[in-house]
Amino acid sequence: MRRDVAIVSWASFETPSEPARNEVEMLLPVIQEALGKVGLSQRDIGFTVSGSSDYLQGFPFAFVGALDAVGAWPPIRESHVEMDGAFALYEAVNVLQEEGIDTALVYAFARPSRGELDRTLTLQLDPYVVAPLWPDARSLAGLQAQALKDKGVDVPDVPPTHVADGAVAVVLAVGDRARALTGNPVWIRGIDHRIEPPALGVRDLTVSPSTETAAKVAGASGLDAAYLHVPYPHQELVLRHALGLNGQTVDAAAGPTMVGGLERFAAAAAAISAGRAKRAVAHATSGPCLQQNLVAVLEGAS
Repeated sequence: MRRDVAIVSWASFETPSEPARNEVEMLLPVIQEALGKVGLSQRDIGFTVSGSSDYLQGFPFAFVGALDAVGAWPPIRESHVEMDGAFALYEAVNVLQEEGIDTALVYAFARPSRGELDRTLTLQLDPYVVAPLWPDARSLAGLQAQALKDKGVDVPDVPPTHVADGAVAVVLAVGDRARALTGNPVWIRGIDHRIEPPALGVRDLTVSPSTETAAKVAGASGLDAAYLHVPYPHQELVLRHALGLNGQTVDAAAGPTMVGGLERFAAAAAAISAGRAKRAVAHATSGPCLQQNLVAVLEGAS
């Protein structure tokens, strides 16, 4: 990266269900907390990007309505990805390589409790061959767990898909601006994401070459901690192998769909800022059976 980018602030919220508040009402306090920690307002942000899925919200262009939580007037430079918020952070890191933009707000939100999450996630699958069969997300995870068992790996039972509503916001800043905003910037030293073939039948579900490649490109070595996005417990075993983890502190969590990956960045940043880790990897995944994987290396001030 030409310009150093750091996480300078974060905030998150998670609950099993949030029926009383809409997306804007849920996001607003989280975004205000993240901005307020470093004394910023939306007018100070050069780029805003979000991650969510309209399928989980239950109506089209839900991400547009959610912009009311940040305010779209005066006009702002804004983007959106129909993926986990961690992939929105990847876009923000790239935009911050441009001169003239030195801050970014990344946020993600979801309310999957409003519908049947397992069935909704089926819409990610191949629309011609697989999706018409309506395999639920937990069943696909079960196929992966069975493949591990067939290799002689002792794996835990596959629990129900984690259903939770939530939101997370992360503030990024570049170079000296980051140092001015906080005494403990958490630097993103490397970041990359890769994808597996969409056809499950051509993949070895017991390994994750996309995670391994992303980690290599991001420079994931010399780690003392790992913050893994793990929708199902057995997937932690796959990720540990792909990342070559051995003896490092590992924190694995699912989090709300479309939010959990970005929350892993917030968790890693919090650990580094508090001195519990020096150099950590943050991981995010999306799609069935660890299909898409993002890896970033985070490090405290040297």
